[in-house]
Amino acid sequence: MGGEEDDEPASKRMKLSSKELRHLSNGSTIKEPVAGSSGDLMARPLQSEGGEEVVGSKGVIKKVEFVRIIAKALYSLGYIKSGARLEEESGIPLHSSVVNIFMRQILEGNWDESVVTLHNIGLTDERTIKSASFLILEQKFFELLDEENVMDALKTLRTEIAPLCINNSRVRELSSFIVSPSHCFSVRSCKQDTLRARSRTKLLEELQKLLPPTVMIPERRLEHLVEQALVLQRDSCMFHNSLDKEMSLYADHQCGRDQIPSQTLQILQAHTDEVWFLQFSHNGKYLASSSNDKSAIIWEVDANGVSFKRKLSGHQKPISSVSWSPDDHELLTCGVEEVVRRWDVPSGECLHVYEKAGLGMVSCGWSPDGKWIFSGVNDKSICMWELDGKELECWKGPRTLKISDLEITNDGKQIISICRERAILLLDREAKVERFIEEDQTITSFSLSRDNRFLLVNLLNQEIHLWNIEGDVKLVSKYRGHKRTRFIIRSCFGGLEQAFIASGSEDSLVYIWHRGRGELIEALPGHSGAVSCVSWNPANPHMLASASDDRTIRIWGLKNLSAKRKDTHSNGIHYCNGAT
Repeated sequence: MGGEEDDEPASKRMKLSSKELRHLSNGSTIKEPVAGSSGDLMARPLQSEGGEEVVGSKGVIKKVEFVRIIAKALYSLGYIKSGARLEEESGIPLHSSVVNIFMRQILEGNWDESVVTLHNIGLTDERTIKSASFLILEQKFFELLDEENVMDALKTLRTEIAPLCINNSRVRELSSFIVSPSHCFSVRSCKQDTLRARSRTKLLEELQKLLPPTVMIPERRLEHLVEQALVLQRDSCMFHNSLDKEMSLYADHQCGRDQIPSQTLQILQAHTDEVWFLQFSHNGKYLASSSNDKSAIIWEVDANGVSFKRKLSGHQKPISSVSWSPDDHELLTCGVEEVVRRWDVPSGECLHVYEKAGLGMVSCGWSPDGKWIFSGVNDKSICMWELDGKELECWKGPRTLKISDLEITNDGKQIISICRERAILLLDREAKVERFIEEDQTITSFSLSRDNRFLLVNLLNQEIHLWNIEGDVKLVSKYRGHKRTRFIIRSCFGGLEQAFIASGSEDSLVYIWHRGRGELIEALPGHSGAVSCVSWNPANPHMLASASDDRTIRIWGLKNLSAKRKDTHSNGIHYCNGAT
């Protein structure tokens, strides 16, 4: 151990000062035990049990609980004297006397006495008592091994730990330490007493998690309650959409409608026919759009707005969709029942054309690592390709429809596609398990959330459904108000933490709902034709783009930004001050 040898065991030699005890459990005080053994003490009910005095205007906060939590917070923050003074002045102890004794016994390594005291704390759940006893006796076992007292450690394991009949796998693991103690404690130093004290403090923290909060208040309980209140205020705020909107304890949180992108900042006019699809890149620095004019356009996004970068030409049919590579360096474009093309974004060069003889592609997407692409085919199959065009795998129909979206989850395991008019397929390609979202109405399009937990489904009956696809699929919410009678209308997640839902509409408006509440926030006018698709910039919660049959793309931003724009016209982009 280092230093002068002593015949007494290390666990007996180690004494904790009153200062060290006061810092126990984030600084909570441990008062001296009253005369008599702990076995003679039963935990006295603290004042919170029955006939409680309450504080606050709502009459729901029990004064005793409130004071105890404040005292706990003071100790956690290191205000030891203030915490002790609060206990003294209020007459409300942080812990009962028997709990104080229990904590002291743990820190001093009085294992047998602490197990006896544990039974006197007043716990009613036998499982909790056994689990806590297991942790205590496990610490006893390790310290005996540390002292090279193997026989006593073995006795503890056989006669005290094993008879608890819980956590058998851990018991077997402890047995292996008897055979090879070096696996357990390979480091010895003169600081072993300090290390053991830290270990005992850690044990106390673990016990605290097991015991009911009325016995030992959880760590950082006050901080947790305050954070919970702030998060609840933020989540209930209809317009919260900015990281810059700091939350304060001094006043209730509230955002204004001006946090929602509701003003046209730019009109992009480079397409010569209806604009059907658009999508921001993952990093938010580019926007890709596709059109009935058989072209796709890459737009560049910077602090000054959105500007024309280049047009991609080569398709013989209108382009129904695009898909960005994971690193945003390449782009896929899919012609209507035609081919899929892969483009280099910086140069605009077409790198490869993916096609199947006699068949046409209907959708496209990337694997998360960017090494393969996926495509839906009009024979209702889904194919996976290497970048050089070699077909790796094909899932035969019915896996997709002639009009369908295609998504691949971030782990690369699930392929999502519309497989029937009223059903979406969630295909686990590794486990070869199929799950389905079944709707009562015809499905026209869908969108996957960034965290891959939710799917936004557009229906023929002018409803948008939000589904949770983790585990068993579950319908979460419905959004109504937009118009859809003839065309494919697409919606998207967006805003800060994707707290909003946006959708196009055949009445030329862009609709925005609060995702959690389902309430309609905005219906934005400006387009003169049906709005086919919307995309929210993933890097900027204040930028939304919409594509329309009026051949234009509108960039929406905050109203206070529109005054900074000047009317100019260059490279097929029309900058305007909030008007056409």
